[in-house]
Amino acid sequence: MASIRILVGSVYGGALMTARTLKKDLEQEGHEITVLENPSLADITGNNDPILICTSTTGQGEVPPNLLPFYLELRDLLPQQPGRPFGVIVLGDSSYGDTFCGAGELMEEAFFETGARKVGDTLRIDALEVTDPEEVALPWVREWLESVICP
Repeated sequence: MASIRILVGSVYGGALMTARTLKKDLEQEGHEITVLENPSLADITGNNDPILICTSTTGQGEVPPNLLPFYLELRDLLPQQPGRPFGVIVLGDSSYGDTFCGAGELMEEAFFETGARKVGDTLRIDALEVTDPEEVALPWVREWLESVICP
């Protein structure tokens, strides 16, 4: 079984609810899940656990306020994470056009800068099409986790 760290960026609670649902279901399957609502670099530099970013997008494609300090510190200090597996689930609203799910792209770029290794495709959940993001995220995360455990 795996230990996973979920970094959460949430404005209205959708991403946090999704992360908590993933935690509950994956722990029932024997995985150890840590949900980090206000992550810091110390949460990722003292271990090698795979990272799952579960974030909504705010404003014009920006990182939510609770995840922003982590994102800025990650971009400024670039703690090297060579080969560390990560994945991205991002919630957004496609009516925002070019900035749709922009927070996920920003987080992905920041992790690439550290040498981390993205596993799977980013899951983009459109609020105009999906009312319960956790229902879409759970099958995706199981497949992602399988790719992390057995690359």
